[in-house]
Amino acid sequence: MPGSKDPELMATEIAAVMSGLIRRVRAASPQGELTPTQRSVLHRVDAEGPVTIAALARAELVRPQSMRVTVGALEERGFLARAPHPTDGRQVVFALTDEGRTTLEAVRKAKRGWLADALTSRLDADERRTVDEAMGLLKRLADE
Repeated sequence: MPGSKDPELMATEIAAVMSGLIRRVRAASPQGELTPTQRSVLHRVDAEGPVTIAALARAELVRPQSMRVTVGALEERGFLARAPHPTDGRQVVFALTDEGRTTLEAVRKAKRGWLADALTSRLDADERRTVDEAMGLLKRLADE
């Protein structure tokens, strides 16, 4: 009977399915292009604008030393550029470069493309409608 499954079991299954889907989508992005941490940093800088290493480290829950390594690799590849902090001359901020933006968009496009193809090739029209309806419920769960 629908709705009779134990909520704890449902929670476990949803978490496992979501994790698997996220892994598959991540795997669809250009191989070797970026580590998960590097992708996360680029997404954050893209969304928030220029940011210090300390702020990135806090947001990503890592030590500043670890974030320096990640940011250094992204800067070396031309994805991030440093600039003086606008109000504190002792600090620098890092911003996304045009090349970083292009790379980030390529990663996003590959992920969306894989998922769109999977929806089309693995699900029929009725199943896609069911997924679409479930999205509304998942959004409600995700809203705080």
